[in-house]
Amino acid sequence: MSEIKVEGLTKIFGKRPKQGLKLLDEGKTKDEILEETGLTVGVNKADFEVDQGEIFVIMGLSGSGKSTLVRLLNRLIEPTGGKVWLNDEDLAAMDDKQLREVRRKKMGMVFQKFGLFPFRTILDNVVYGLEVQGISEEDRMQKAQNALELVGLKGYENQYPDQLSGGMQQRVGLARALANDPPILLMDEAFSALDPLIRKDMQDELLDLQTKMQKTIIFITHDLDEALRIGDRITIMKDGAIVQVGTPEEILTNPANDYVERFVEDVDRSKVYTVKNIMVRPETVNLEKDGPRVALQRMRDADISSIYVTNKNRELEGICHAAEVSAAVKEDAKDLRPLLHTEVPTVDEETPVHDVFDMVSTSNVPIAVVDENNRLRGIVIRSKVLAALSGKEVNLDA
Repeated sequence: MSEIKVEGLTKIFGKRPKQGLKLLDEGKTKDEILEETGLTVGVNKADFEVDQGEIFVIMGLSGSGKSTLVRLLNRLIEPTGGKVWLNDEDLAAMDDKQLREVRRKKMGMVFQKFGLFPFRTILDNVVYGLEVQGISEEDRMQKAQNALELVGLKGYENQYPDQLSGGMQQRVGLARALANDPPILLMDEAFSALDPLIRKDMQDELLDLQTKMQKTIIFITHDLDEALRIGDRITIMKDGAIVQVGTPEEILTNPANDYVERFVEDVDRSKVYTVKNIMVRPETVNLEKDGPRVALQRMRDADISSIYVTNKNRELEGICHAAEVSAAVKEDAKDLRPLLHTEVPTVDEETPVHDVFDMVSTSNVPIAVVDENNRLRGIVIRSKVLAALSGKEVNLDA
């Protein structure tokens, strides 16, 4: 279900912006409009929807229009044209009072610059927005304490900003936005000012928080690795226009044009693809009805040296090897149980391909992919892992 819907959203900076709109309608480019009129196209007819509870990343190089776009979503910048719908409410039609309510209760914002008051304690910084709303002292203190605990800063309430690291200060900014418990978070280059290691920690923190909060998050970044790491879907912008919207896998494997292709050419695909994109259907036997002869025949037909064994519910029981099964057939054995090896390597579908490198390089059998109920979903073989690195043979419909 869409929580935000954007239709033809446009921002043109300069005098007589409507003239710029007319030129955009005529197909003029950003550079042509600037040369002809002196007007700057900040955002050019953006169309997209953001689903409830997803992390929607907007990315692009400096000057691409991404920060302008996020400020159009809460009308910190007034649009020149187009619509922004928030749960079927038209933000453009709202008066100042309604807009303030949206910013206070429905949309929180976290900026690249932490914007903390240096002479207020951490607790007082988080409380500030609630003070402005006139919320009672008891309620705002409780909300602020809860937000600080959520971001891992319990115990730091009485510290001051200059006593905290950059990453901790950014957590304070996040806590301040969360204190109102808004359903939507806008994060503009929120981690860009942090050192690389702290930045990665904050990305992990955000993903962990999202499992608890299930907010709708619009995250602005110029860093493709960051976008691929945290985004459920990604929008790539160039010259104020949206070039492509897609999942990380779609962006990597099906770039919309040469610009996107150049963007992604140096990405480590193994950190983006998950096991579900490379797993294959396994050959199996049923422990409760199949014996050694059936198992051996299936291994011969599939030209494999081992076979996974499941029960009638398709729950993984273990694996059998051809040499042992062949010996059992010669002895006229009827039961697979004595041949079953129950210690097998397993992963789930969401495991990054990068994380199975060591497993496939050291394991003598394919890696079993199981769900939360231990049902066998597929297997990972070494050749598929290698193919994923080259961007080939990736199943996006898995």
